[in-house]
Amino acid sequence: MKNIFESSVSEEMIERINKLTTESQPLWGKMNVAQAMAHCCVTYEFVYTDIHPKPGKFKQFLLKALVKKGVVGDKAYNKNLRTAPEFLKVDEHVFEEEKNRLIGYIKKTSELGGSYFDGRESHSFGALSEKEWNNMFYKHLDHHLSQFGV
Repeated sequence: MKNIFESSVSEEMIERINKLTTESQPLWGKMNVAQAMAHCCVTYEFVYTDIHPKPGKFKQFLLKALVKKGVVGDKAYNKNLRTAPEFLKVDEHVFEEEKNRLIGYIKKTSELGGSYFDGRESHSFGALSEKEWNNMFYKHLDHHLSQFGV
């Protein structure tokens, strides 16, 4: 898996994002392109904001036991996976705003670098290694950019 903390990889992701337009159509799934950009921002909102309440102890236990490996592991996501409620984006979003917000998050993450994240607590899974953070950031973006053919 590519390393999102490397500037060349984060720039590659930004280039892919910049190929999207309001007319971009998904190859699978129900989200439009603006919703997908907003959806991709949620991972970063968990890191950089406090707008999402932390899961309670029992929910966090379930997330660690049942979801963590799929999110931070090396295996790519399958198409049409169920989306966690916090990530659902069914209302309308402004494409350019969401796109720019996502690009800002990617740049901030790259600037902070992998060592900043190594051992940091995630919103839902407890402490993650730099590799686990990378996998979570990179494969989620790659999955949704591929969903829109870029």
